Amino acid sequence: MLENFVSNENNSQKINSENLRKNVEEIFQIMGENLTDSKIAADALILADLRGVESHGISNMLRIYIEGYKNEEIKPQAKLSTIKDNLATCSVDGDRGLGIITTPKAMDIAIEKAKTYGISMVTIKNSRHLGMASYHAIQAMKHKMIGMCVTSCPPQVLPTFGAEPLLGTNPIAIAAPAGEKPPYVFDAAMSTIAANKVSISKRLGNNLLPGWISDNDGAPIMEEFNPEEYKVNGENYLLPLGSTRELGSHKGFGLAGMVDILGGILSGGGYGANPGRPNFGHMVTAYNIDAFTDYNEYTKTMDEWLDMLENSKTIPGKDKVIYPGLPEHITQIERTENGIPIHNEVLDWFEKINKELVVSHRIN
Repeated sequence: MLENFVSNENNSQKINSENLRKNVEEIFQIMGENLTDSKIAADALILADLRGVESHGISNMLRIYIEGYKNEEIKPQAKLSTIKDNLATCSVDGDRGLGIITTPKAMDIAIEKAKTYGISMVTIKNSRHLGMASYHAIQAMKHKMIGMCVTSCPPQVLPTFGAEPLLGTNPIAIAAPAGEKPPYVFDAAMSTIAANKVSISKRLGNNLLPGWISDNDGAPIMEEFNPEEYKVNGENYLLPLGSTRELGSHKGFGLAGMVDILGGILSGGGYGANPGRPNFGHMVTAYNIDAFTDYNEYTKTMDEWLDMLENSKTIPGKDKVIYPGLPEHITQIERTENGIPIHNEVLDWFEKINKELVVSHRIN
């Protein structure tokens, strides 16, 4: 997480993750979810915060999910139904269920199929937001597999040379286990930043950096920008990863398009811009490592490769190269032991929503 999005001791308090988990589990139950699914949903949000991905943790997403339940955009206790089921593939209908609940169930299907067929891919249509994409990819690592997850999101991002947002942030996550080293976990939006990080910047009072958003005509703003002036549904939009054509925005644009294809069109549920919000299409894949190579040999080579990256020559002022998943691993250890920093504004919101919903397990 960039410094622009990190709370500090002057504007936040550290909350024990298990106390926070109980509070969040009860909120999901009050929203109509059963105990099992409430635990899944809470786990997805808490792990995001433990790993330092506040943009997809309780601070930003929980209030959005509660609003979705209230206005019936999200269906509690949704039932996945199978559309097509083949040997190594499956497509399911998410029944308007919250993606942090429906997607783990789809990954369970993929994992079971991959045990037999070596690889399995499952698409999900008619679902809602799935939170931190790597949460679902990580599930496969527990079964000695590599996991992948993509989600086709409603449009907020401009295509290269475009002035109309036609693509979602469309994250891609891949989680690959290692042996002694922390696993390689890549999780990134195909936009310059995740949309929720604009909200964090506003909360913390930090400017948006050059190349993150567009001006009124769709041209990249290449200077710092006050997030209070950012209009989510108006004149300013997120740019694709790379910001400009010269810096590689066509790559972010192209990858975001592939996510629309794999997570949206292939699922039979359309794509980000059609049918649009609140619909999301997801895709998860599980790769059974033993179907390709000996697992122990794989983990040995992974450790060797990760060690090579981490201990390679660095630029001045940096101690080591940081590979995807390493900082999140370190943050998770620290926050599990010492608590998750929660911004004071979020704590105030928790106090209000806990009173409104009459929650018994409260963090404050």
